[in-house]
Amino acid sequence: MITEPLFVVVLLSGAAGALLRFGLSRAIPVADRPHNVPRAVLIVNVVGSFLAGVALALTQTDVMPAVAGVVIITGLCGGLTTFSTFAVETVELVMQGRARVAARSIALNLVLGVAAAALGYLPTLVFAF
Repeated sequence: MITEPLFVVVLLSGAAGALLRFGLSRAIPVADRPHNVPRAVLIVNVVGSFLAGVALALTQTDVMPAVAGVVIITGLCGGLTTFSTFAVETVELVMQGRARVAARSIALNLVLGVAAAALGYLPTLVFAF
């Protein structure tokens, strides 16, 4: 059940994740070569997926309360990761005639994002017992 305090905490943790993403996007240099994929979005998506995997395992093993998992996964990781920026950057790459770079970016974000979630989830699940 969503309560008003939980709503506010998820809202604030989402804002924190978005601010963290914004800061990282400014700190990580833009791809300096035409064949490089956008790094900042890839990094935040992989890191956020890893953290979400860890949080999921911790909630499933009752090491962390389910409500904390909601705050971390939906709020913090949801604000940190970005599908919309990834999608827009991919469209930009295609429109610039860089379809191969766009395809690489799609593959890297999907494969590394899911792999990071699994790498966060599985070891945490094993060691949480």
